[in-house]
Order: sequence, then structure tokens, then C-alpha cells
Amino acid sequence: MTPSENPSDPHEWLNHARSNLKLAESGRKLKGVLLGDLCFDAQQAAEKALKAICIQRGFDFPKTHSLVRLLDMIESDGLPLPAEVKCPIS
Repeated sequence: MTPSENPSDPHEWLNHARSNLKLAESGRKLKGVLLGDLCFDAQQAAEKALKAICIQRGFDFPKTHSLVRLLDMIESDGLPLPAEVKCPIS
């Protein structure tokens, strides 16, 4: 999904990421909201934030929803990732 206002503006992508994150966080308080829907918004927030980094660093990203692929691209571009991000879930 591409932010509608200006897809080449990383700030626009971050605005959408923050919106998805707020939906994910606030949904926990609402009766009847499914966990899968909250997870979807959390994933979308992370994806859009990573795509903002890609745009800020000046490289194109493929049409993908893979956070791992986006993280690999960002790290390959020379941006070190925090250990918490790189640590696999066991």
C-alpha cells in the first residue's frame, strides 16, 4: 500500500505507519476486535516505517510485505540494525 498524498515522501510513509500503530494499540481496548486484525495493523506499521527508511536512503524497494526482505535491504545499504531487530524469535 502506498501513502496517497506523496509516495516519494518518507514523512508521509511515517504518518501512515503511526496511524497503523495507533490502530493496533487502541484496538486492544475495544471489545470484539480480533487479534489477527491488530497484528495486521502492527505489521503494516512496521512495513511502512521500513519503506520510509528506504525512501530516505534513496533506494527503491520491491512490492513486498516481507519485513525480513526490507530489513535485509536496509542493512545491505549500510545501516546497522539494533540487536533486538536482528534477534530471531525462538
